Amino acid sequence: MSRAVVIMSGGDAATPFTTPEAGCRTGLAAGNTDTALREYLLGEGHQVYTAPAQNGRGVVTDPDPESFGAFGGQPEVLAEQYTVNSDGDIDLAGEQLARFVGLLHSRYGVTEVDFVGHSNGGLFARAAIRTMQLLEIPVRTRSLATLGTPWMGTFPLRWAFGEIPDAALMGQEFATRFAQGFKDRVGEGDLGLAQENTYHYLVGPGRWNEYAIGVLDDIPVHLIGGTWFEANEGDPELWPNDGLVSRFSALAQGLPAEVAPRRSSARFPVTHSIFVADLIGQPWQTGMTWNPDVLASVAQFLAAQQ
Repeated sequence: MSRAVVIMSGGDAATPFTTPEAGCRTGLAAGNTDTALREYLLGEGHQVYTAPAQNGRGVVTDPDPESFGAFGGQPEVLAEQYTVNSDGDIDLAGEQLARFVGLLHSRYGVTEVDFVGHSNGGLFARAAIRTMQLLEIPVRTRSLATLGTPWMGTFPLRWAFGEIPDAALMGQEFATRFAQGFKDRVGEGDLGLAQENTYHYLVGPGRWNEYAIGVLDDIPVHLIGGTWFEANEGDPELWPNDGLVSRFSALAQGLPAEVAPRRSSARFPVTHSIFVADLIGQPWQTGMTWNPDVLASVAQFLAAQQ
C-alpha cells in the first residue's frame, strides 16, 4: 500500500507541482504556502506531493522572479485538468484536486492520502474527498488536516459582502485595511471563490457544510486556528483571528458535530500566512505554514493515524 501526503494551498495561491524527490530549481521550492511545510514533513519521513494551483484558469506559470514568494524551474507543469483554479468555485477545485489524486494513483501507485490543506485548501480538499467517493477513485483518504481554513467564512470577505458591520473590525488598522483591500479586489472581478467565503454560502440548512455531512464520517480531521490578532470585547465569532480567518471559523466551532465527527483541534498565536506576516513586519515563522509549532502539530496528527 502506497501512502502519500498531499498539500493543498489556499485561495489565490500559485503553487507548483512537486514530488518527494523534486521541487522547484529556483526561488521557493514549493511556493510561499507549502515550502516549509513540505520540507518539514519530508524530514519526518512522509512521501509528500504538493498539488498544483494557479490563481486563475490554466496551468501553473512561474511568477515574476521579483514577486513575493516567487519560484521557478518547476519539476513539471501538469495539464489544466489536474490544476486547481485557486480563485474559482470550491467544488470545481475539488474536482480538479480529485483528478490530481487519480493521477498520483495511476503514475505513482498511491492508494492512501493524507490531505493537508491551508486556508481554502482545506475546503478544496473536503470537496475532493467527496468527489473521490462519488467517482469511486481507488484512493482512500486516511486523514485531513486544515490550517486556517474558513469552515464558516473569512473575516474580511464576510465584511466585504455585508455580513458583518464596520464596528466588528474593532477600529483596528490592519483589520480595516485588509478588509477594504479584499473588498476592492472583489469589485475588480471574482472567479467564484470570494462570495463562497461567506457565512451565507457555507452555513445553514442545505448550504455547503450541511450538504457535505457524511463525507468525513470515517476520516480523522485536525483543525488548526491562528490567534495573532486579538481585540478586547470583540465578537468571539470573529476575534481572535489570524488576519483572515477567526479561531471560531478555523476550528468549526459553530458547526454541527456531524460535519466532522472525528475532530481534534489546536490553536497557535500565528498569522494566516507569510504574506500577512510580511505585511505587519513579522518573521515568516509567525505565518501559519512556516511556524514550527504548527508544523509539529500536523506531524503529530499524521503520526497518530493508522
